[in-house]
Amino acid sequence: MKDKKILLYAGTTEGRKLASYLGRRGVRLHVCVATAYGESLLPEEKNITVTHDRMDSGQMGEFMRVFEPDYVIDATHPYAKEVTKNLKSACEVMQVPYLRLVRGSEETKESICVENMDEAIKYLEKTEGNILVTTGSKELESYTRLTDYESRVYARVLSIGQVAVNCEELGFSGRHLICMQGPFSTEMNRAMLKEYDIAYMVTKESGLAGGYPQKCQAALEAGVKMVVIGRPEEEEGMNFEEMSKFLQKELELDNHWKVTLVGIGAGARDQVTLEAKRCCQEAELLIGAGRMIEAVAEVGQTIYEAYRPDEIISYIKENPEYENVTIALSGDTGFYSGAKKILELTKDDPQIETKVVPGVSSIIYFASKLGVTWEDAALVSLHGRKENLMAVIKENKKVFALVSNAEEIRQILTKMTEYGMGEVTVRIGTELSYKNEEIQTGTARSLLHYKGENLAVLYIENESGGESPVIPAIPDDTFVRGDVPMTKEEVRSISIAKLKIKKDAVVYDVGAGTGSISVEVAMVATQGNVYAIEQKVEAQELIRENARRMHVDNLYVIEGMAPEALEELPAPDCVFIGGSKGKLYEILDAIRKKNPFVRVVLNAISLETMMQVLKYTEENEIEEAEVIQVAVSRAKKVGSYHMMNGQNPIYVISFTSRPTKKEADPENEDDFVLEEINLDEVEPEDMTGDMAGDIVEDITKVISVGDLTPEKIREEMEESE
Repeated sequence: MKDKKILLYAGTTEGRKLASYLGRRGVRLHVCVATAYGESLLPEEKNITVTHDRMDSGQMGEFMRVFEPDYVIDATHPYAKEVTKNLKSACEVMQVPYLRLVRGSEETKESICVENMDEAIKYLEKTEGNILVTTGSKELESYTRLTDYESRVYARVLSIGQVAVNCEELGFSGRHLICMQGPFSTEMNRAMLKEYDIAYMVTKESGLAGGYPQKCQAALEAGVKMVVIGRPEEEEGMNFEEMSKFLQKELELDNHWKVTLVGIGAGARDQVTLEAKRCCQEAELLIGAGRMIEAVAEVGQTIYEAYRPDEIISYIKENPEYENVTIALSGDTGFYSGAKKILELTKDDPQIETKVVPGVSSIIYFASKLGVTWEDAALVSLHGRKENLMAVIKENKKVFALVSNAEEIRQILTKMTEYGMGEVTVRIGTELSYKNEEIQTGTARSLLHYKGENLAVLYIENESGGESPVIPAIPDDTFVRGDVPMTKEEVRSISIAKLKIKKDAVVYDVGAGTGSISVEVAMVATQGNVYAIEQKVEAQELIRENARRMHVDNLYVIEGMAPEALEELPAPDCVFIGGSKGKLYEILDAIRKKNPFVRVVLNAISLETMMQVLKYTEENEIEEAEVIQVAVSRAKKVGSYHMMNGQNPIYVISFTSRPTKKEADPENEDDFVLEEINLDEVEPEDMTGDMAGDIVEDITKVISVGDLTPEKIREEMEESE
């Protein structure tokens, strides 16, 4: 920041605002005001000095000579013509740059305009009804010319002792003398107009900072006519935004923003919390989507319509004149809100100080209207997001879901009906908190042809929800199989356990067959997606049918053969390989290229396939390589006895991929890697028992269950691919 001094003559709200703006940035500032009361309204900063002496042109020039300002800013009232004239003259004599801070203007159609006070009195004399005067105490004597002024006129003036005394001497006292300090909101003005049964409000066109728009809006809402005394001729100068930008550039000021993220609730104005409303009213700049702005913006307030976080932050940065910024967000700031991304973008920015004000989400509002609790319900948002809603409904007795449009609602209801949940109770809330709020109740089947508003909240009450086992373990005979091979129940359970699946995992099932693995995996990764890769048309239809039977909604059939069919899919977290059609190495290379840390599980019947996999794990960067052999026997009743009938042994091979090793950093313990050992170069006498055991253990862990005979191997190879 450049070390320059500013002399500010402040007689308006904009002047005080500019003093605060410069004071917080450490600018050396002297402020001249007309009264001690005006001084009391200024910010207290170490770099700000204040005087409240009235000066003529010569005194102004002498003060400039002593203070030596780089700029003189005139922020006096537009009606203080004499002060502005003297200030311009002094600046010209002392050769100091003069800057004029003017008020922004706001036009309204709901007003009666007069040129001066005399015309206002002449007009009001011909009217009936109470009058609220908001033009200040200096011209109050003019109203004494009105007939019955003592009973008709209510004067709103500053709360200064001498002002009150002067008003009483003119005959304004008791309820007819209102001593208050502005600014006044629309609500305050409206309440005052109602309280005193006002028919006419007299004001000057004092611009945005003078509260003129709020007066106009209140008068419009209360059915009161405005009598507007025209302001002096249009002045040349800069408004606050232009002035602050100019000074920011000239003085190279540091920028700082206070950004408040406000949840405005379900939507209607009366649902906004008091704190949220206060933050919106006090904001120099209010940002939000159109619907949010409409719910909280004050008349004449500076607004910017935007909802994308990056666009919002960019606009704030491009407009440093607005230090106090409020961003209006729908619902609650902690529930699927844009607040999350905005906080991420600003958390490391020293120039932006953030505050979060919560709101009442539409889900909480809807729950209160229905008379149900939401603490034991699953909460889901489908606004621009994909969710496995069918799994959520199956796993919970109560579900609240935010939905974007009527078509989406119909799709949800249709899918519920197809998945055997057609009689589940559904309630649809639209236009919540607004006058045209509507709540429909029925079943998924009865509401199939729903034709309502777009934005809505669903409440789904599934009495049988949450009764499915945590680990699916679906019996084999539950699946439709046809002539397609299927991984058996026990092997399926072990294989899925070895995949170490998380709820939001992306999983491939390569050579999916009937889809038994795909279906059970989808029931585990309820917040993720499962891709069943299958070449045979018959098998593809079986996968889809089994997914419908099990009410699985996050399983996608990919028609084709791996690895080609994997190219367009998202990177996997886990991959199960049940069949490779002779392209095992190509498939493994493809999935490891997509995710170097992928978790892989394979099922093999033959020793040759098992050794092929082990060879791959030795030649590539693999961790946690493990092989187990599973041989399951089932009891079969023979006469009065139960005999065990053995099934074919299966190898379940699992491992975790890792990226290609980098050179170890001797300063970082985590970077140390094991030295590779070439067994061909190791002499027999060097192979001690411990060393040999360690090598075998590092390569694989083999657990044999039952005897593996050549006959069994041949039988399994004949059934395999």
